[in-house]
Amino acid sequence: MLRIGLTGGIGSGKSTVAALLAARGAVVVDADRIAREVVEPGTPGLAAVVGAFGPGVLTPDGALDRAALASVVFADPEARARLDGIVHPLVRARAQEVVARAAPDAVVVQDVPLLVETGQAGQYDLVLVVEADLETRVARLAQRGLGEDDARARIAAQATDEQRRAVADVVLDNSGDPDALAGQVERFWAERVAPRTP
Repeated sequence: MLRIGLTGGIGSGKSTVAALLAARGAVVVDADRIAREVVEPGTPGLAAVVGAFGPGVLTPDGALDRAALASVVFADPEARARLDGIVHPLVRARAQEVVARAAPDAVVVQDVPLLVETGQAGQYDLVLVVEADLETRVARLAQRGLGEDDARARIAAQATDEQRRAVADVVLDNSGDPDALAGQVERFWAERVAPRTP
């Protein structure tokens, strides 16, 4: 099994790269998707979040109100650490279950936005980092409905490009057009993945 850690800042294009790798046959483990699953209504994860932050982080129908929770944790590093302490172990456990079900010769790509921040780089055979320049990322986040100040605050709360490059085996630049990114992914697969897989 070849294990690849995929990371990059918010708005860098990790999801696009993950989809391009999945199209080549990789098993993609999406930490963001799992993070949403482990706090769905009725889960121990959601109960723990409500226990830590109160019922104000719930919508009227009992689901997690992500905007309300974000407004609490993005402004307060201690609160963010408390949330991470609840969610990260649950995400890691679920991700390990998905990896355990993959074929022994699979290429497993773990899409981990906070790979650097959580010190996980050493767990992978290869670390693939996706980068895009700051203004491109802010513009992409605006298309998702985030205000500019909120977008910049979220980017600033994550690891820097320099910190990600320090653990990267390969860096993909996603500041340009989609074809340029697809070409970089193709080259990564041909040069770094194909020689190490049956």
